Amino acid sequence: MSHLFSGLISSKTRINLLVRFFFNPGTKSYLRELSKELGVSTNAVREELNQLTKTKLLTSEKEGRNVYYKANENHPLFPELQSMVSKVLGLNQVVESILSRLGDLERAYLIDDYAEGKDTGIIDLILVGNIDPYHLNDLSRKTERYIKRKIRPLVLSSKEFKAFLPSLESHPHFLVWHKLKNG
Repeated sequence: MSHLFSGLISSKTRINLLVRFFFNPGTKSYLRELSKELGVSTNAVREELNQLTKTKLLTSEKEGRNVYYKANENHPLFPELQSMVSKVLGLNQVVESILSRLGDLERAYLIDDYAEGKDTGIIDLILVGNIDPYHLNDLSRKTERYIKRKIRPLVLSSKEFKAFLPSLESHPHFLVWHKLKNG
């Protein structure tokens, strides 16, 4: 994965862990899960987790036999790291582009891999509202070229979204934008 962080941080494993934890800070993971996901030895992952925990960027807690790690949302650098990770993944571009041109967007959710902080190259979005499909397709193609990732949007009306909600609950997801009510 070559991107902005590679000039700042020499360890690819550390970069992947920062992206994993700071993109969706509610996510918790344990050593073997991370090792398998990143395709790196448990020793390499353990070394990076120890460093990130020592600097207090990550917190850890034991649950049963596993030690779970997650982003430390109280760390003074948390907001900056989270912002940097979003920029690295190109999601700030996706959200800004979509919001400015698509019509009446009510909310946008990131689902599946990216919602878990996994940079798989495919961004799955659920867009709720009355959205112009022509602009969405045009915008998606242009944004994909810019961020070098595939965007797969699912557009739902408010009524369709209510029916889809039980299915959404079974997927990793998080709300990346919502329309503020007037008044």
